[in-house]
Amino acid sequence: MLDANLKKQLDTYLQNIVSPIELSVSGDNSPKSKELLELATEISGLSGNISLREAAAGRTPSMSVAPAGQAPRVSFAGIPMGHEFTSLVLALLQAGGHPSKASPELQEQIRNLEGQFHFETYISLSCQNCPDVVQALNLMATLNPNISHVMIDGALFQEEVNQRQVMAVPAVYLNGEHFGQGRMSLEEIVGKLDTGAAARKAAALDDKAPYDVLIVGGGPAGAAAAIYAARKGIRTGLVAERFGGQVMDTVGIENFISVPYTEGPKLAASLEQHVKEYGVDIITDQRAAGIRRGELIEVPLASGAALKSKAVILATGARWRELKVPGEAEYRTKGVAYCPHCDGPFFKGKRVAVVGGGNSGIEAAIDLAGIVEHVTVLEFADSLRADEVLQRKANSMGNIDIIMSAQTTEVLGDGSKVVGMQYTDRVSGESKRLEVAGIFVQIGLVPNTEFLQGSEVELTRFGEVVIDNRGATSMAGVFAAGDATTVPYKQIIISMGAGATAALGAFDHLIRAGS
Repeated sequence: MLDANLKKQLDTYLQNIVSPIELSVSGDNSPKSKELLELATEISGLSGNISLREAAAGRTPSMSVAPAGQAPRVSFAGIPMGHEFTSLVLALLQAGGHPSKASPELQEQIRNLEGQFHFETYISLSCQNCPDVVQALNLMATLNPNISHVMIDGALFQEEVNQRQVMAVPAVYLNGEHFGQGRMSLEEIVGKLDTGAAARKAAALDDKAPYDVLIVGGGPAGAAAAIYAARKGIRTGLVAERFGGQVMDTVGIENFISVPYTEGPKLAASLEQHVKEYGVDIITDQRAAGIRRGELIEVPLASGAALKSKAVILATGARWRELKVPGEAEYRTKGVAYCPHCDGPFFKGKRVAVVGGGNSGIEAAIDLAGIVEHVTVLEFADSLRADEVLQRKANSMGNIDIIMSAQTTEVLGDGSKVVGMQYTDRVSGESKRLEVAGIFVQIGLVPNTEFLQGSEVELTRFGEVVIDNRGATSMAGVFAAGDATTVPYKQIIISMGAGATAALGAFDHLIRAGS
């Protein structure tokens, strides 16, 4: 089950268990049950602090993790490998008394939550967004005896998935009711349960002393800017909805110079660790709501708080562009998806469409072709924009069709899920219908700059922040970097360089201003 290298790594991690834990496995004679029992047996054999027992549970196969002598509150319905292997390792360590890296204040907030909370999270093992949610809820269940959580591999529990019409992951249910969809941070989940948390946090943020440089955004550009600013010895803050930005939604990265291959969440974790080395004040789960000039530059937040700084660097990145056609919003997460890696497994054996013929669109089609029955790519232009190597790969696959000059006009559904789509042939003008169960939208990016509308910061008609060669914007003391700006190429490594440039530009501005 575990190869020698993985077993060696796990053995190293398990040395951190300080108190006995027990694994409870529920299974039958199915191959997956035998596979899960084999995994549990191998894990228990690596540490004298881990015992194993077979037990009856509602879902089969499933495995629970708990401190010895306690009723389990953390469970995995399915085999937690792939992206969820880290979730399993952390569950073992936390059940065994190894401390979490979450802040003491947040952990205490979790312990003080009142009520009974039973969480269920539907995942796919290929989803890179799911582990954050699973790990957050597992930690909450470990800290508070009134909380329990079960991870459910949707591929193994199709009846449940169909009954609840889960078509996008992660999908979280609380006490049987839908609680949330998509990536959620630990802070965000706790904030939804602790209704007074937002007001308390806003008050605390209002009391923060002004920064020399405040970075708005936690992606590669923001991380680079924070590191370069903090290295100058100035008070540096970083505020973002989540650390990592869009990189967290990127699976394979093969063009990051000096690293032949890495994955988005892994790179984001490395960036965050590097930023923390310099003592940067990192504030997450907060969204910028504007920018204005007072005695200092002020950045109001959606929570009602406001942060102040002598200089500001805007690095808010971009998000996936939407089709903006009838039916898209109605059937989002019900067949309309934006992440083929996350949601592709839910369309196994079905026909799907990919809208967009750039690199992301053709990569999505190639990935999906290994899962689904058939993929149709619809490209608005009369030729594909994807790299030639990707086009050759797609054309070599027997279950990918590519339609050029196709303008998507409507998402069609039956009231509960997608059943097809309507598009117009831009050459003939004919409207055509395509029968599909899923539509994956891959048509580029939109800068996250709506909060700057009406401010002194100049934007292009596309919403990009206009910058000069030092990263300066039209608003004195405000700089910008990355995908939210007029930089011509939206690439991770370019965003990092732009972040460094903006930080150096901001530092130079502070010196010249005598700050």
